Amino acid sequence: MVSVALSRYRTVLALPGVGALMALMLAARIPVTANSMVLTLHVVLSLHLGYGAAGIAGAVITIGTAVGAPVLGRLIDSIGLRWTLVICTVGEGAFWLTAGQLNYSALLLTAFFGGLFAVPVMSISRQAIAALVPDEHRRSAFSMDSISVELSYMAGPALGVLVATRASTYAALLAIGGATVAFGILLYVVNPRVRADATEDTAPRPARRSWLRGTLIGVLITNFGAVFVLAGMEVATVAALRGLGEISWTGIVTIFMCVASATGGIIYGALRRAPGPAVLLAIMSVLMLPVALVGGQWWVFVLAMIPTNLICAPTLASTGEAVARLTPSSVRGEAMGLHSSSLTLGAALGSPVIGTIVDHLGPSGGFLGAGLGGIAVSTAVILANTRRPRPTPVEPDLVTARR
Repeated sequence: MVSVALSRYRTVLALPGVGALMALMLAARIPVTANSMVLTLHVVLSLHLGYGAAGIAGAVITIGTAVGAPVLGRLIDSIGLRWTLVICTVGEGAFWLTAGQLNYSALLLTAFFGGLFAVPVMSISRQAIAALVPDEHRRSAFSMDSISVELSYMAGPALGVLVATRASTYAALLAIGGATVAFGILLYVVNPRVRADATEDTAPRPARRSWLRGTLIGVLITNFGAVFVLAGMEVATVAALRGLGEISWTGIVTIFMCVASATGGIIYGALRRAPGPAVLLAIMSVLMLPVALVGGQWWVFVLAMIPTNLICAPTLASTGEAVARLTPSSVRGEAMGLHSSSLTLGAALGSPVIGTIVDHLGPSGGFLGAGLGGIAVSTAVILANTRRPRPTPVEPDLVTARR
């Protein structure tokens, strides 16, 4: 299995532009993964407000991001990547570079626009992969992308906390703003290809109802459900470790979770055939249920968490792969924007819903709630898919021919 996986990943990385794209996107995601933590620390430590106020600020920027992702994706489809990057880099960079000078009211007013103009790093990465990588290698490529996300989440929040606590939250906000502008400029210079065929730039845009339907909607709902489960798991994990009196091990536990997810992504990328997104979500959710029974030391808790985290990266990779397969490349920017919005909304809803369950039923209730929520979503999607004919995957050359 290891040799097969390595050979497939070497094949993907040998494709023109793919290795550079993966390295660039890994680095570009680091400030993205740090911004929520830094914003929370700034509101609490520098503005001297509570975690509730920090949560509201985070919710505002999250709503902006969810609204902006498909809009920016459509801009990429219509005016191209470079002009979209100019708009995003100026808009998002202005927010983060000035956020440290704003009072709380002004921060709330501008946070929505900071999210609205957020450089769509996640969408650009997946759209470029779909353009650069042939169908037969996309599973490995999207698995590498999901592993890259895990690595970014291991580095980004830790670096954000380090700068915010060793220097100041103002310095951390400036660092995020500077990194945002720098990576926006770098992406503009590199200008990764987001269309499989240059001739598609002049092709007429198909109506949204011709591609945003059926199975694709199910994939987006599955993506939402997966992140709902993961966000809820994070909340329940913190509560569980606090209940065990081992909250200081939270960082180490998070690293183990990310490593397990990345390992699952490596295995998934080596498979020739794999379960669909909804089935993977169901497996991940079912494996979370036994965690509710775990007690004892932190390392016992880690062992119980490994099975469900092994399915994390494969589930997210499978949804990205499915969106690329089910959409013509001329609308893939908007489609990947919707994919990112479903991620954002899943995280935005998962944390407060499972947090409320934890407040009333404890950490065990949180794990059960997250797992049962994922099972409910996956079951609904699977049942809906079985009641309608499976659509033929969209092939770019066929789409172009029909036009």
